[in-house]
Amino acid sequence: MNFRTWMKKTKAGHFLWRIIIGVAGGSVTVIGAIALVGPGPGILIVLAGLGILASEFAWAARVMVHTRTYAQKAADQVGMPKWAQLALIAAAAVISIFVILYLYKTGKI
Repeated sequence: MNFRTWMKKTKAGHFLWRIIIGVAGGSVTVIGAIALVGPGPGILIVLAGLGILASEFAWAARVMVHTRTYAQKAADQVGMPKWAQLALIAAAAVISIFVILYLYKTGKI
């Protein structure tokens, strides 16, 4: 039994789990919003925060789809070549895989 399943066994645990996910995802999303105007890959951080939130909240999944559409339009306006977009997506996917494998190997998921 993993931690998530254990937490969601009771109604109070389920509520606490949603609070934890909300705080974690909200924090990452706010950091991403700050990075949009400051240095850093803001849109990727915002999408990561929304991805965390989408694991528990349906509204976040809908917002994430809208944000991806907005990011695609912005990339098209900037003139970012398709290969660069795909390279960024591939790099993010590889990093995500490594993070997931690390978390799995350490028993955190």
